[in-house]
Amino acid sequence: MSELLPALGQILLLVLLLVAAVPPLGRHLAHTYSSPAHWRVERGTYRVLRLDPDADQTWRVYALSVLGFSLVGIVALYALGRLQELLPLSLGRAGLPADGAWNTAVSFVTNTNWQWYSGEVALGHLMQMSGLTVQNFVSAATGMAVAAALARGLARSRAEGRVGNFFVDLVRGVVRVLLPIAAVSAVLMALAGVVQNFLAPVAMRTLDGGTQMLTGGPVASQEAIKQLGTNGGGFFNVNSAHPFENPTPLTNLLAIFLLLLIPFAMAWAFGHLVGDRRQGAAVLAVMAVLLLVGVGLLTWAEMAGPGTAPQLAGGALEGKETRFGTAGSALFAAATTGTSTGAVNAMHDSLTAPGGGVAMLLMQLGEIAPGGVGSGLYGMLVLAVVTVFLCGLMVGRTPEYLGKKIGQREIVLVAGYVLATPLVLLTGVAVAVTAPAGLAGLQETGPHGLSEIVYAVTSASNNNGSAFGGLTTGTPFWNTLLGLCMLLGRFLPIVLVLALAGRFATQQPAPPGAGTLPTHRPLFVVLLAGVALVLVGLTYVPVLTLGPIVESLA
Repeated sequence: MSELLPALGQILLLVLLLVAAVPPLGRHLAHTYSSPAHWRVERGTYRVLRLDPDADQTWRVYALSVLGFSLVGIVALYALGRLQELLPLSLGRAGLPADGAWNTAVSFVTNTNWQWYSGEVALGHLMQMSGLTVQNFVSAATGMAVAAALARGLARSRAEGRVGNFFVDLVRGVVRVLLPIAAVSAVLMALAGVVQNFLAPVAMRTLDGGTQMLTGGPVASQEAIKQLGTNGGGFFNVNSAHPFENPTPLTNLLAIFLLLLIPFAMAWAFGHLVGDRRQGAAVLAVMAVLLLVGVGLLTWAEMAGPGTAPQLAGGALEGKETRFGTAGSALFAAATTGTSTGAVNAMHDSLTAPGGGVAMLLMQLGEIAPGGVGSGLYGMLVLAVVTVFLCGLMVGRTPEYLGKKIGQREIVLVAGYVLATPLVLLTGVAVAVTAPAGLAGLQETGPHGLSEIVYAVTSASNNNGSAFGGLTTGTPFWNTLLGLCMLLGRFLPIVLVLALAGRFATQQPAPPGAGTLPTHRPLFVVLLAGVALVLVGLTYVPVLTLGPIVESLA
C-alpha cells in the first residue's frame, strides 16, 4: 500500500493538470487553424518564402507540400550529420557515417527521433540545436497540420477537395503554439535543474581516482520541445533517465504533462473545428480510457512482479532510476509509448515481460492513446470512420460520420491506412529475423530476443523512437531497415489521411436521420475503443504471443 499511494497520487495530479490545461489550449489550437488573420511575423515568413497565405490547397497539393518540405529537411539534416566535423560548435565530433546520417535525418524529420548513437559522444552543439531541435519543432507542426486538414475536410462542404494551406498551418503551429509553450517550459526546466549551457566536455575526477567526461550543452531548450512535440530524442544516450535531462520527480512529472498536453488538446480542438464540442470530447474520452488502461496494466506489471524478488523489493527496480521509482517509471513508459514520444526514463529492455508487452501494444495501437501531436487525432478519426462503417453494415444503412457519407472510395482509403503500418511493421520484423545481420544485434535469445526485434521495428514503424536497449542497432543493416520503416510508417498514412480529407471536403453533409449513429455518446466511445483493440488484436496477437506472452508464461 505504501508504494501504491504515491503512484495514485502522481496520476491524480497529472490528471488535474491536464483537465485544467487541455480545454483552453484546445480552443487556442482551433483558433490557430481557423482564424483568417495572419500575425505580422507570419506575414514576414510568407514574404521570404514567396507564399500566398490566403491560397487554399487541394489535398494533392497539400500532400506534395508535406512531402517536399520533409524531403528538404532530410537532405539538410543528412548534410549536417555528414559534414559535422567541418562546422562550428562541433566539439571536435566526427561526421556521421552515411547509414547513420540517413537514419538520423529520417528519424527526426518523421517525428520518430530513434537514436542509434550516444548523443553526448557523437553530436556537437550545432547538430543538436540547428539540426535536431529545429526538426523537433517542424516535424511536430507537420503532424498537427495534417490533423487540422482532416478536421477541415470533415467540416467543409463542396470545397472541391481543398483542405487548407500546409505552409500556413506549419508556420502557425510553430509560432502560435510550439514556440511559446516550449520557451516557458524550457525556463521552468532550467530553474528545476535541467542543464542549459554551451560548455565543452569537462573532465571530472571520480572517487576511485579515474576521470569521467561530463558533457553540458543546450539541454533544457531541447528537452522542452522534445516532450511537447512528442519527439523523444534525448541530448544524452540514456535520455530522460540522465540527471542533466530529468533531475527530479518534479521535472519527470512536467515531462509527462508536456508529452500528453497537445495530443489531448488536439482532440478538444477537433470539436471546435467541426462545430460540435461533443465530438471532440468523445474522441478525447477514448484516448483517455485507453491510456488509463495502459498505465494501470504497466504499473501493475512493474510493481507486482512477476517473481519473488520484485515483490520483496517493492517492484521490478532493475533498469530504473531511484529518483523516480517503479511507479514514476511505469507512468512515463505508458505515456511515452501511448504517444509517439519515445523518450524513456527507464530502460524498457528491463521491463517485466508483461510490462514490455503493454508498451509494445500501446505503440501497435497506432499510438492513439492519445498518440503524437496531430497523428494521434487523425489516427483516431480514421478508426472512428471504421466504427461507423461497421455499425452501418449492421443496420443496413449507408454509414456516415459528421454527415459525410462513407462510400467505396472512402473505405478503400481507410482500409489502406489501417493496413499500411502493420504491413511495414510485420515485413520489417520478417526481414530482421531472417537476415544474419539482423540477428547479429541481439543481446538475448528466445522470446525476449524476438521482443527486442519486434519492439525496435514497432517503434520505428509507428514513429515512436523508444527501444529495448539490448538490441545493437548502430549497424548499416539496422540503420537502413529502420530508416525505411520510419519513412513509410510516417508518410504512407499521411498521404492516405489527406486523400480522405479531400474526399470529405467535396461532399455536402447529409442531415442526421433515424438510423444515424450518434458519435458523441458513451455508446460510441465504447464502440470506438473496442474497434481499436480488436483491429490491433487481430493483427498483432500472434507476434505478441511468441514474444512477451510466452516469456511471461515461462
